[in-house]
Amino acid sequence: MNRKLGGAVIIGLIVVALVAFALTAGRDGMGTGSGRDAIAVIHIEGTIGGATGGLFSGGADALSVMAKIRQAKDDPEAKAVVLRINSPGGSAAAAQEIAREIERLKETGKVVVASMGDSAASGGYWIAAMADRIMANPATMTGSIGVIMQTANLEELYRNVGIDYYTYKSGPHKDMGAANRPPTEEEQEIFQGMIDYIYEQVVTVVAEGRRMSRQQVLELADGRVFTGAQALELGLVDELGNYYDALALAQELAGLEGEPLVKTYDRRGVPWDSLFNFRSLLSLLPGGLRGGPDAIEIR
Repeated sequence: MNRKLGGAVIIGLIVVALVAFALTAGRDGMGTGSGRDAIAVIHIEGTIGGATGGLFSGGADALSVMAKIRQAKDDPEAKAVVLRINSPGGSAAAAQEIAREIERLKETGKVVVASMGDSAASGGYWIAAMADRIMANPATMTGSIGVIMQTANLEELYRNVGIDYYTYKSGPHKDMGAANRPPTEEEQEIFQGMIDYIYEQVVTVVAEGRRMSRQQVLELADGRVFTGAQALELGLVDELGNYYDALALAQELAGLEGEPLVKTYDRRGVPWDSLFNFRSLLSLLPGGLRGGPDAIEIR
């Protein structure tokens, strides 16, 4: 009986989520075809990843965000774009993909303003640094400029619980980051080399986007988190203000008269995403428990 009840509850939640999705899906790109100048708004919320997403994927998957950026780029009504960022960071490659599309968007001459919410850190800041202007709230958590990858050594735990681990591999480094043994010195050098290489890319993006010297960025890019107010003093953001202030700034920079139409792209319509966010739950596990090293993250 309890099993049947549990199954019914799960089915009920799924049905509610599907209904909510159907009712809100039509809001994306609202106001198209009006003939009015518009500001496009793209939401980048949650952990940035490269998954294709889906109803219960959670986070900001690169493919979805890139598609919305391209939609704004090709929309003749959209004269400016506001990137509403509320993300602690995530995959380095996914942030890089999104940043490339922002670069293409700017090549069309459209104004891009980043509006920071609760957080726009690490990979979230990488994306924000691509904008023409950045606006944060005084209490926004931002910065955290750096790169990280983690592995776990559970060899002692396996031995204590009686787990025998056998590995068959084609090369000496094929099981790099495996949880059943510590990494060798050579493997540590390989991992660190990867981190250093991506870190150089991050520093370059921030220096170019913020028109700062490399040395200025290096002094700030040690992984520290800043408030929005601190980031303003350090030159990491341009102004303090909320979402509506960012819309006003985008309107001003684009030279739009009157009250422009606001087109909301990528607004998540399913309230149950965080409940079914299996990918985010997996991200809490050490790399070894998931069968390998963590993905390289910008955080």
